[in-house]
Amino acid sequence: MSVTLGEEIMLLSLDDASGVAKDRSSAGWAVAGGTLLELAMRYRVRVAGGVVSITDTSTTRVPLLDDRLERLTEWAGRRGGGKITDWLARDQATAVRATVASLCDRGLVIEERHRALGIFPVRRYPEADGGVERELRDRLARVVVEGSRPDDRTSALVALLHGARLHGIAFPELPRKEVEPRMATIAEGKWVADSVRRAIRDMQATMAAITATTVVVALS
Repeated sequence: MSVTLGEEIMLLSLDDASGVAKDRSSAGWAVAGGTLLELAMRYRVRVAGGVVSITDTSTTRVPLLDDRLERLTEWAGRRGGGKITDWLARDQATAVRATVASLCDRGLVIEERHRALGIFPVRRYPEADGGVERELRDRLARVVVEGSRPDDRTSALVALLHGARLHGIAFPELPRKEVEPRMATIAEGKWVADSVRRAIRDMQATMAAITATTVVVALS
């Protein structure tokens, strides 16, 4: 089953048993960033110099991506583009909800609802079909731990995880110092085409800046 970059990050974030998202804030930004980068890699948008612009509004044949593209076109189309950070700030929460809904529709997670303290509604998304996530983690292990050559999509995924400092959700059983150097090398994108590399670097820099700001705010 083919899943998007944003869905891959969401799968890594959601705890298989409890359905609770780990590193929720950083993962949320990375999910939104992954969806935007996916559109860039499919040549529907251009990501360069911290700005996103629309290049093609034709269908991707992926409902999740088509919905984000439609919203992005409405937001940025009239002005010819906009700052990546502005779009992610606007779209982050919606993108996460849409991504989780897509995972439910695909049968990869299930939605469970209950009330905390009998009052506050809580939704969790435990694993329903672990095959896609196992393949995903195996692929990450091959390129990061074993040193295999990554493809474009894996390079993009690693760059997003590295930029958002999500090493822990990708490799929960390994010390960060063992995976960070290799992830940083992959994030440079030397294996991919120039246009993809520029988009990856731009999104990685954006994720790093957003995550740093989130950490500062949390500690304030």
